[in-house]
Amino acid sequence: MSSLKWSEIVGWDSEALEDLRYLGYAYLKQGKFDIAQSFFEALVTFNQSNAYDLQTLGGLYLETGQNLQALNTIEQALKLEPSHALTLLNRVKALFALGYRRQAIAQAKALVSHSDATIANQASALLLAYT
Repeated sequence: MSSLKWSEIVGWDSEALEDLRYLGYAYLKQGKFDIAQSFFEALVTFNQSNAYDLQTLGGLYLETGQNLQALNTIEQALKLEPSHALTLLNRVKALFALGYRRQAIAQAKALVSHSDATIANQASALLLAYT
């Protein structure tokens, strides 16, 4: 990614970026993942250290079958928030989708005992589906 400060170049403040995030999320909620992906790609261009935008973009890549791009983006997000459970779960999904079965199984097993039942249940379901 570029080290240019795009938000400064185009003159957008944090409120404009929040509006862009809101629109992207609205498209995500409607299931219009390709459109939402464009919004979050723009947001990540503006700010590469926003964990939420990276997490969401990684999930969108996963949803649209761009599994390698998903894994790369998820890894970026995890560098910022290493214990974010949903992002860890999305990494497991991306690893399975890319055929990295051994790594995916090991990471899914770690999530099975997570305190968030939704994360734990989804990790268990992935293990059942892939083993």
